[in-house]
Amino acid sequence: MKTTLTTHTGFRFEVRRARPEDELLVAEFFTHVTSEDMRFRFLGAVKEVSHERLVAMTRSDDPHIHNFLAFSTDGMLIAVATLASDPADRRGEVAICIRQDRKHLGVGWEFLSYIARYAEEHGIETIESIESRENRAAIEVERDMGFTVATYPDDPTLVLVQRKLGAKLPG
Repeated sequence: MKTTLTTHTGFRFEVRRARPEDELLVAEFFTHVTSEDMRFRFLGAVKEVSHERLVAMTRSDDPHIHNFLAFSTDGMLIAVATLASDPADRRGEVAICIRQDRKHLGVGWEFLSYIARYAEEHGIETIESIESRENRAAIEVERDMGFTVATYPDDPTLVLVQRKLGAKLPG
């Protein structure tokens, strides 16, 4: 099932769950992501996304892992996201990556809003993300959406952003 979203800039895109047959499409997507965004997404130096990671992003028998793909209306894959919850489905960690040439259109805000609604509908109480302190753009979006930002335990280069669900998103 696809859901159509529209950003504050008027950019429209569709979101659906990832499927096993999307692996090559997701691999190709990552060739359009900056090295900095790859580092932010995987929290380390990654030149190429491994087959194992691609499998993890497109197939999941685990009911606590939810992978999403976002497509522009012309069918181009423009963003990927994962929501991974704890075994009790109370807390979910989200990770989003956007294609370089589709940034600054509001995709990140709308995609994260969609995932927050999805998480809440599935009973998840808190969503969070581990971010590099250097990823100021993502942290700013998350702050604007009501996330709190705290130092990540044992790693001063990272921050933990969290948002309790159930409250209306700003904007």
